[in-house]
Parts: sequence; C-alpha cells; structure tokens
Amino acid sequence: MMRIGYTMMTEQSGPRELVGHVVEAERVGFDFSVISDHSFPWLEAQGHAPYAWSVLGAAAQATSRIPLMTFVTCPTFRYHPVVVAQKAATLQLLSEGRFRLGLGSGENLNEHVVGRGWPSARVRLAMLDEAAEIIHALFKGDHVTHHGRHFQVDDAKLWDVPGTPPPVGIAVSGPRSCAVAGRHADLLIATEPKRELLDAFDARGGAGKPRIGQLPVCYDTDREAAVARAHEQFRWSLGGWRLNAELPLPAGFVQATEHTRPEDVAESIPCGDDVDAVVEAVRPYAEAGFTDLALVQVGGAHQMSFLRWAETSLLPALRAL
Repeated sequence: MMRIGYTMMTEQSGPRELVGHVVEAERVGFDFSVISDHSFPWLEAQGHAPYAWSVLGAAAQATSRIPLMTFVTCPTFRYHPVVVAQKAATLQLLSEGRFRLGLGSGENLNEHVVGRGWPSARVRLAMLDEAAEIIHALFKGDHVTHHGRHFQVDDAKLWDVPGTPPPVGIAVSGPRSCAVAGRHADLLIATEPKRELLDAFDARGGAGKPRIGQLPVCYDTDREAAVARAHEQFRWSLGGWRLNAELPLPAGFVQATEHTRPEDVAESIPCGDDVDAVVEAVRPYAEAGFTDLALVQVGGAHQMSFLRWAETSLLPALRAL
C-alpha cells in the first residue's frame, strides 16, 4: 500500500504555522511529512520562505511519530555539503531516527542569492554527485579530506553522529540524475509519475528502494475558489522543471505564466472537495510503482481545513487505493 505524506510548503506559510500544520498532520494519520527548502517563493502571492532547517528542528520536538524529510535540499550553492551533513545528522538525532535527507541539484530561484552564478544542468548534477559522496563519507563519523573538482574539504568530522545515518534521497528528472541517484541514493524522489525514471533508477542500483512522489491538490468546498487559488499560487508548477530550475526571481514566473488560465491549472491540480478526483490523480503514481506520495495543499491559510478533510474523507479513500 502506498504511504501518503503531507508537505510543509515553506513558500506559503510562516515557521510557526508550518510546525502547527505538521503536528496536525501527525494527529490525523499521515504516514510521513516533507518540507521544501527555499529562499524565495515561486510567486509573490505565496508570500513566505522561512528557513526550513529551523522549522525541522522545531517539528522534531513538537511531534513524536511522523517522519520528516527535506524535499529537497540543494547541497551545492547556498549550503556546502559538509554543512548539510552536519544539519542532517543533528536532525536525525533530534527526531530519534525519523529524518530522511532529500537532495537535489537545485533551482536558480533559491541558489542565486549567494552570487555564485548558475551553471548548466550537467555541471549542477556533477556538483550534486560530488556533494553526495562527501555527505556519505561524513555520515561514517571519520575525518574527511576531499579535494575535488567542485568542493574542497579540509579534515572535516561530525562529532554527533547518529547510530543510523539518515537515508539519502535524490531528486531525478532524467537519465543523468537517475545515474547519480543509483550511485548514492537510498530512495528516489520525483515529481511526475514517469515509469521510465523508476526503471532507470532500478537499472543503476535502485531496485527495491523506496521512491517518493509529490502531488499538489487544492481542497475547498467551493470549487471555483479552489481553482482561483490554485491559479494564483501554483500556476508556476505547469512550467516543468527545465524552466522552473532556471528562472531567478518570482517576477520571472509571473511573466512565464501570464497566459496560463485557471482552467489550465485545474486540469493538472485536483480542485474542490471531490475525493474521487484526488484518487484518480494519485492512481498514476501507484501504477508507476511509487511507494510514497506527498500531498501539497495549495494555500497556507487552508491547511487545517484540508487536514480535517483528509482525516475524514481523503485518507480512507487513498488507503483503499
């Protein structure tokens, strides 16, 4: 049976609200949670971007059961891989083994702030490959010195190392990223139900490992209001990752989506309170072979109503699927 997760989306809620949301997600029975790691929202209408790792620390203390995960952290620009390893090890200790470290090659939207430029996708994947190697080495608790093409590490060591290191997930979108995931990942992360990605991961060493997807929904008892909100805050998601990884500011996403209509968004995001519509949107992930799926409720102010609906109606239907 597919495990159903809840997304703490930092782009649409403040830090205290995010912690409250995941506490409620644990109570209503979600199987796991994930959090985005952003320095900017996709669109200014979303309005938030708190520091994900501080929220995770608070969430680890405020909850007791629900697993936590970055979805995803880029360990190559804003953060050096040594810093990511230390943060992840600390979260694993704070959460008593409930943390998974999701990694990806990043988006210009979030990583441009440190002024290091934005290289080609091929270079970004090479950086992710090297960063994952460093992180795994540090998780062993040894002194690590590394002189690579993209990163330098001088006698680094983690002094607080969990007995079981956090599993590492790597986000994929094509054959090259699947190869990186095959070398380094304990689980695969993808945002589209593409069977070919899972097959490529399996062929490169990922057979039998978990694979986690993500699906936005926009719950509201008023479907027209849900469609309007999904268009206002989530129309960027229709651009695809080749575009979404490249634009540096929310204003660029406004321009890129100026011709996107509400009905276009409603075709890809289930809107309203129709449980069957969400089930049908989830079905392709189950059929492709995903083991886990994190739901994103669109709209920071509508999380609690979504969670109540999930408890009474949505989660039972998805368990049946």
